[in-house]
Amino acid sequence: MTLSLAPTQRGRTLRLIGLLAVMALSACGGAPAMKNGIDPTTGVNSTPPSPEVVARYQAVPDDAYLIPAVEPGYLTGQNPRTLVQYFGPDAPGSIVVDPYARVLYYINSDGTAWRYGIAVGREGYGFSGDASVGRKRAWPSWTPTKNMIRREPDVYGPLAGGMSGGLENPLGARALYLYRGGRDTYYRIHGTNNASTIGRATSAGCIRLFNQDILDLFEKVPTGTHVHVRSAAESSIAEDPMVENAHGLMVPLSSFPEDVQEQIRAGNIPWPKFIPPVGVVTPQSALTGTAVAVDPATGLPVSDASGVVDPDGVVTQLN
Repeated sequence: MTLSLAPTQRGRTLRLIGLLAVMALSACGGAPAMKNGIDPTTGVNSTPPSPEVVARYQAVPDDAYLIPAVEPGYLTGQNPRTLVQYFGPDAPGSIVVDPYARVLYYINSDGTAWRYGIAVGREGYGFSGDASVGRKRAWPSWTPTKNMIRREPDVYGPLAGGMSGGLENPLGARALYLYRGGRDTYYRIHGTNNASTIGRATSAGCIRLFNQDILDLFEKVPTGTHVHVRSAAESSIAEDPMVENAHGLMVPLSSFPEDVQEQIRAGNIPWPKFIPPVGVVTPQSALTGTAVAVDPATGLPVSDASGVVDPDGVVTQLN
């Protein structure tokens, strides 16, 4: 049975009260400043992930595939799966997606939640409110939407007939398909063929996680699980103020010295806006979970090996 039609006025009021309570708790406790390792001129965190986090994202054999390990450089900030305190109004066993903070929560019954870093494509901002998991698929096939083909026919036109599941497929190892009122919303929570995109805004797609994380979430949620996708207004209440850093990752405003915070609040970001280099996933790069750079004039992968070097974890792709 499909859950959760459009929320009632009472439901919206209760959610707003719950989110305002979260804001009050944060104000009383004081958001912890995370200034260590944050470069105030770029917003980039240079602190390496712990060995425990890196171990969680090693290569995983699954069916006929070997899911590649995630490069430690991508396991920064909010990206790794983390157990956190959760004060929101959402029921245990449900999923909360925040496209604006680029995180997803799975709500536990003890006042905690598992927080996952996500990448958000253009379609990921086109839906908000309540839905349910209508279908689940392992190694799903994928077909670009009509809008994607219309926007970028040279890229997506050849794939109009669909792509079978596998390491090169942009849906990754697992997919959750969201339904509302018994109908497919075409909003997906899924894995990825490119770990470098996690935590960033991408040009297309819905909500993607590291493959290791979608495997974890997939096992937690049955069909029918309630999903709430936050609006921008809900995100601004529920999450600490965030800013996109020079590498395209969201970091808390409180991570910066007071003078830099004031500068950012005034609209003067100290670093250039992140513009992801366009890339594609090839059979070779799919084995490492990264993308290779492409020549914008031809759309073909560059042959120079330097084009695939990604020391700062900033290479991304279209799909």
